[in-house]
Amino acid sequence: MLNTVLVIDDSIAIRERIIRSLEAFNLFERYYEAEDGLEGFKKLLASPVDIILCDLEMPRMDGFKFLGMLKSRPDFQDVPVIILTGMNDRDLKVKGLEQGASDYITKPFDPEELVARVKVHLKIKHLQDDLKRSNELLLELSNTDHLTGMYNRRYLMESLDKEVQRTIRKGGNLSLIILDIDHFKQVNDTYGHLQGDIVLQKVAVQLQKELRSYDTAARYGGEEFLAVLPDASLEEAIFVAERIRIAIQSLTFREPLSALSITASLGVATFAVPCCSTVDDFIKLADDALYRAKTSGRNRVECAI
Repeated sequence: MLNTVLVIDDSIAIRERIIRSLEAFNLFERYYEAEDGLEGFKKLLASPVDIILCDLEMPRMDGFKFLGMLKSRPDFQDVPVIILTGMNDRDLKVKGLEQGASDYITKPFDPEELVARVKVHLKIKHLQDDLKRSNELLLELSNTDHLTGMYNRRYLMESLDKEVQRTIRKGGNLSLIILDIDHFKQVNDTYGHLQGDIVLQKVAVQLQKELRSYDTAARYGGEEFLAVLPDASLEEAIFVAERIRIAIQSLTFREPLSALSITASLGVATFAVPCCSTVDDFIKLADDALYRAKTSGRNRVECAI
């Protein structure tokens, strides 16, 4: 792991002494220096760091203003700041801690104490980073369909609800496509469920290829998929659905599925008040269109009436 530190102090001698003390213990691979809070903040914007050592009393921008600027940026709030202050500056120490500093070192400082405090806060930072990554992974897993890698139904419903509320507030278009693989049960019965899973995965990949980067696609359940198309009119959504239908019809597979040819039926709807005032109403419109597509011969696109 590449550890980095930012040392902010208007004294070149103090900065050099701090860096020499840290270098002796090989705690960091990169060292950044700044002579005041303003330069330090610019350095931080250019190169994020793992820990900051900052003097309180500096020209142009002191340590308190620097801490205030850090508070305004959520992406910097997890970076520990150890303040550097004079031996008798009790009030300044308290004020610095109240404004978000993690710890303090008195000047003139003891190198061993400096290193010990830096080690503690560096370890805490790494633990926080690991926890954050774990939480992000858990969130991603909770939102993902394990088979296809697409979003799952739970995430889809949350995302669709937000889009519906946005459309109600601001107006504009919002369209929905429901896709169902035709005769998918026959695929499972003929080739087995493991091969059926391969078909689902390939359809999922193809569906996402045909959508825009800001559209949301999810596995709705079984062999059904759903795509949310913000700012898309009914005509535009029908065009996309037809493109998806053709792409799926053109899919080819390796053995033992080389003889398999699949098609899909799609239902398309556009959100409109008052005919659909809720997410469930909206989905039902698209689902009714899908039903007509399936009862009209399958491998076709139908839109809500």
